[in-house]
Amino acid sequence: MKIVVAYSGGLDTSIILTWLKEKYNAEIIAFCADVGQQEELKGLDKKALKTGASRCYRDELREEFARDFIYPMVRANALYEGQYFLGTSIARPLIAKRHVEIARKENADAVAHGATGKGNDQVRFELTFAALAPDLKIIAPWRDWEFKGRTDLINYAKAHGIAVPVTAKKPYSMDRNLLHISFESGILEDPWLEPPADMFKLSVSPEKAPNKPEYVTIDFVQGNAVAVNGKALSPFGVMDVLNKLGGKHGIGRVDLVENRFVGMKSRGVYETPGGAILHFAHRQVETLTMDREVMHLRDGMIPKYSELVYNGFWFAPEREFLQAAVDESQKNVTGTVKLKLYKGNIITAGRKSPVSLYNPDVATMEDDAGAYNQADATGFIRLNGLRLRTRAAVLAKKRGKKK
Repeated sequence: MKIVVAYSGGLDTSIILTWLKEKYNAEIIAFCADVGQQEELKGLDKKALKTGASRCYRDELREEFARDFIYPMVRANALYEGQYFLGTSIARPLIAKRHVEIARKENADAVAHGATGKGNDQVRFELTFAALAPDLKIIAPWRDWEFKGRTDLINYAKAHGIAVPVTAKKPYSMDRNLLHISFESGILEDPWLEPPADMFKLSVSPEKAPNKPEYVTIDFVQGNAVAVNGKALSPFGVMDVLNKLGGKHGIGRVDLVENRFVGMKSRGVYETPGGAILHFAHRQVETLTMDREVMHLRDGMIPKYSELVYNGFWFAPEREFLQAAVDESQKNVTGTVKLKLYKGNIITAGRKSPVSLYNPDVATMEDDAGAYNQADATGFIRLNGLRLRTRAAVLAKKRGKKK
């Protein structure tokens, strides 16, 4: 039997390589997707081979991640429950897609992942497998093995000589990629507890951010950021630069209690410096360039689109349907935004577009030279108030009868 395992080098997957080899007497292929973990990838290949894998794939996917997953989501202005930038959620379909490709290449019998039976990731991985490779056997150790929690895993790691980046003093879980880093579990399970200051990796605290604001310009073409401060960049390049700028100024920290797909509430702490800037800037270009009714229709899709991403339905027909509508709405979203970054804040300093729908001659509070006839508003308001006046008359009649 041959099993391809999604491997991160963290506590869970470090245990899984050894545990699967023992339980199934199988050949284990480790797969690590480079979606922007940076130093977390150091020595991963050697560690995988040492803990049970016969081979370790380490695939560079950062550009694909930015171009084909982060950017489409930004075009949709997706925020889950109004706060979460979906950093972990959007990485899973890409990782699972590549997971399937490697399983096919290796002629594997099964795929395995380290997601817990309580979390969302198990759903995200397995729905992608269902969409792309329904014939592959799926192994989810957290739903099968004897371990009850992370303390048991730490003890197992010690007994088997497996080095893991978690201790009893720092038992929270971290997940990093190009869009964000997330922290959950352990000491963070108390929603009243403020996260420790030394926990954060991508950003300084707003209090320690520079005392002088920094200006940045971002150019968009059809909803996609293509340049920062006048320099043309690939999607990965844009994210890389904005992450550094946002982190420097304490931008993008989010602490929330969210509703998991499996039914429970969970507390997560996130750093999304570049994503927060990109999301904000994108909306500013839209304010100039999107038709009102198109914008309102697209905005009405945001909760559903975000829910689909969060719940793992990236490769589902309904997400693809919504994406097609979103992308149609972005054809005119071209322009430049100037932002001021200061102590955790993103402040609009200007925006412009060659296809702007904003007309100062009409909007002006000064003499508009006949561009807008204010007297026309009388009939407009009267017609829109007709149903309200009719309703008021009916209510007055009812009150009269009661007397």
